Amino acid sequence: MTDTVPLPIVRYLTAATPEAVADAFAADGEATDEGRTQRGRDAIIAWREGVAAVPYTQELLSATTQGDRTVISTRITGDFKGSPAHLDLTFDLAGDRIGRLTIF
Repeated sequence: MTDTVPLPIVRYLTAATPEAVADAFAADGEATDEGRTQRGRDAIIAWREGVAAVPYTQELLSATTQGDRTVISTRITGDFKGSPAHLDLTFDLAGDRIGRLTIF
C-alpha cells in the first residue's frame, strides 16, 4: 500500500478541460457521480462540462493506493448546496488509464 498517486489519476486531477479529463480514461472507461454512470469518452466529456458549470475548488486530503485501486479523499468547496463537501474518489486503473471512477 502506498500514498503515491498514479500518473493517470494525476492527469485527471490536473486536467484543465473536459477533453483532458476524458483523455485520462480508457476508451471504455466509466465515471459514476451522484449515482449516475457515464461510459465512454463523449459521455465523460459531457459529464465534466456539467461539473465545470459550477465553480469549485478541490483540496486533496489523503490518497491510498493498493494494486490498481486508488482512493482519494477530498474537500470540495464552491457555489453549491452543502458546500463544503467531503468526497471519496475511487479510481480503478486499466493499464495507463482510468478504467473506472466512482465518486461518493
